Amino acid sequence: MLPDPFKDLDPTQPVKVLPRHLAGPGPADLHTAWPFPFDEDWSLHQPDEGTAYATSPCLRLWTSFTPEPEKRGKGTWTIGANRAPFGQTDWKITFDATTPVELLHDIHAELLDLHRDDRTSDQDRLFDDPTAPYEGYAPLFARGWSHDVKTDGTQTFFAPDGLGGVRHRYATKDFGTAAWRAWGGYPSEPYWQAHFSFGTPTTLVAAFTASLISTEPLHRTVQDVPFHTRRHLYVATAATKPPSTYSPAAPPPATASGRTR
Repeated sequence: MLPDPFKDLDPTQPVKVLPRHLAGPGPADLHTAWPFPFDEDWSLHQPDEGTAYATSPCLRLWTSFTPEPEKRGKGTWTIGANRAPFGQTDWKITFDATTPVELLHDIHAELLDLHRDDRTSDQDRLFDDPTAPYEGYAPLFARGWSHDVKTDGTQTFFAPDGLGGVRHRYATKDFGTAAWRAWGGYPSEPYWQAHFSFGTPTTLVAAFTASLISTEPLHRTVQDVPFHTRRHLYVATAATKPPSTYSPAAPPPATASGRTR
């Protein structure tokens, strides 16, 4: 059995940890997850209880957070896009509230960039993104994730530790299922899941996977790290000396490439 890198640390001890898919959600802060210019033209509806919403100035994009602390996923983050304001949702992405908030920040930052690009060009990449699906999983190859292809039109990429994955449906007639699915934790009982419907811009998928395998550590406290996968985490830094019995493998040498925020 792997040693526990946190066993001699105080529960409130701040640490920096990797890999990201096992780090835990971090603080469920709307302004961390949603890097939108609310002081300019984006709208924020944040009630004391219930679902919080953010909407774009064109009213074609919306994102929400519904806390459900009594459920396994602790709630849902949702991104939706409509070709016409208040019209039918063309594509949607959902995340368990247990998804690391840094991954949510990065995909929302990319969403904002796409929105701004579409406003200043004749493109409509939010609904007709020409980015090839390969861009969505290329970052995984760069970090040593394994690749398994099935004859049912799905391909799955697994993290080196076996405790994270991304599944892509590249050939299917069932558009009621997710085109992409990602998770962290044991496959049979993941700690968090994300689902991307058909029509989701591949650019957003690529931003998510690039953030997922980034080697920039995430800030947590010991008590915030999921207990059942903590032995697979690498403690990048801690204010106190780590246990002498713990000798983790060195983290990857560089941060995954992607747009600088």
